[in-house]
Amino acid sequence: MSATAWIAMGSLAAWGWLLLGQGFFWRTDQRLPGGVRRSARGRGPRAGASARPGSAPPSAEAGRGSGPLPWPRVAIVVPARDEAEVLSLSLPSLLTQDYPGEAEIVLVDDGSTDGTGKLAGELAVRYGGLPLTVVSPGEPAPGWTGKLWALRHGMALARTRDPEFLLLTDADIAHEPDSLRLLVEAAVTEGFDLVSQMARLRVATLWERLIVPAFVYFFAQLYPFRWINARRPRATAAAGGCVLLRTRTAVRAGVPEAIRQAVIDDVSLARAVRRSGGRVWLGLAERVDSVRPYPRLADLWRMVSRSAYAQLRHSPLLLLGTVAGLALVYLAPPATLVAGLAGGDPVAALAGGLAWAVMAGTYVPMLRYYGQPLSLAPTLPVTALLYLLMTVDSAVQHYRGRGAAWKGRTYARPEAAPDRR
Repeated sequence: MSATAWIAMGSLAAWGWLLLGQGFFWRTDQRLPGGVRRSARGRGPRAGASARPGSAPPSAEAGRGSGPLPWPRVAIVVPARDEAEVLSLSLPSLLTQDYPGEAEIVLVDDGSTDGTGKLAGELAVRYGGLPLTVVSPGEPAPGWTGKLWALRHGMALARTRDPEFLLLTDADIAHEPDSLRLLVEAAVTEGFDLVSQMARLRVATLWERLIVPAFVYFFAQLYPFRWINARRPRATAAAGGCVLLRTRTAVRAGVPEAIRQAVIDDVSLARAVRRSGGRVWLGLAERVDSVRPYPRLADLWRMVSRSAYAQLRHSPLLLLGTVAGLALVYLAPPATLVAGLAGGDPVAALAGGLAWAVMAGTYVPMLRYYGQPLSLAPTLPVTALLYLLMTVDSAVQHYRGRGAAWKGRTYARPEAAPDRR
C-alpha cells in the first residue's frame, strides 16, 4: 500500500476505537439522572428565556412532590468581573428560582469597572425573590487566579449561613426556574457530592454554529461523561458554569485553596472532590444556558486558546502529540480521500472516506442537541483545524508571557489541572 493509504487506514482504525472504545463520548444522553430528568419534560424556551423580564415560573407540578423533605439550604455563589453586559439576563433567573427550601445568592464583584455590583443590587430590588448579598474581595493574593479568589470569598461568606449545598455558577449562566430544585434533587436522591451540568452555549452566529457544538464534542471526547459518572470512574471533570457542591465535601477537599492556581478550575475542582472520596456527576444541561455571545471568531479563539496549553500541562511533547493526533484523526480523512481519488489510490480513498463518514456520524448527536443542521457534520475537519491552530497559539502566548489572559489579568505560568484523578 502507498503511504497515503497507510495514513488513511491508521485514521480509520483510530475512528473505530473512538466510536466504540472511548466511553461512547459522542452520545448526548447523560442528563440529570432518573426521575429527576422526567420532571423537566415540557421545558420552556431555550437560551436563558427564564432570565428575561416578565417570564413566568413553571407550574407547581414540576417535581415538587417527589423531592427531599425537608429541602436542604443552598447558597448560590456567583463570581463576576465586568459582567454588566450579561448580568441582566442571568441574575434574574437566579433571583426567581422556584426552590422549595431556603436559598440565597452571594455575588462576588471581582474588581469590576463596569458597574456590575451596582447593577446586581438594582436587579435584586426590581425582581425580588432570593436574598442577594454583593461582596468585593479586592485583587487576588499572590498564587491565586481571579475566579478562584472570588470563589474563596464567596464560599467563605456563604458557609457562615451553614448551607448544605453550594451552587457555583458563572455570571453569564441563566437557569430555568426549576434548575436549582432539579440539581438538588439529583444530588440528594442519587447521593452525589458534586453535580455539574455543561450549560448549553449560545449558537446564533455563523462562527458560533461552526465552533461551539464542536467545543462540547471535543470536551466530551477528552472527558467521556459515561466514564465520569460510572460507579468505578475512569475520568473526572466538571463544567464550571454550573456546579452544585456539598459544603462538607468542599471543606473535606480543601477547595478552593487546594486548587488556587488552576486555570482549568472546573476539572481541578472535580478531581479534588474525587480525591477526597466524593462522588462526581457531569452531564449536558437541559435547563441551564449560557447567555454570553461569541459573535466573532476572535472571541471564540480567545475562549479556547487561553487555557488550551494549560490543559496540556505546558508540555512541548504533549503539544506535538496533540497536533499529530488531531492531524491524523481529523485532517487525514478528507485529505487522504481527495489524494486517493486524485491519484488513483482506491485503498486510500475508501479508508479516508469511511473515516470521514464515521467522524461525521459521531458529530450528529451533538448537532441535534444544539438544534443545528446535520449538514454541518462533514465540516468537523475544518473546525478541528481551527482548534489545532488555537492550541498552537495558546502555547505561543504562554512562552511570550501572555498565557491565560482574561479580562485584564494575565497568568504567565499558571498551573494546569492536577493530573491525578
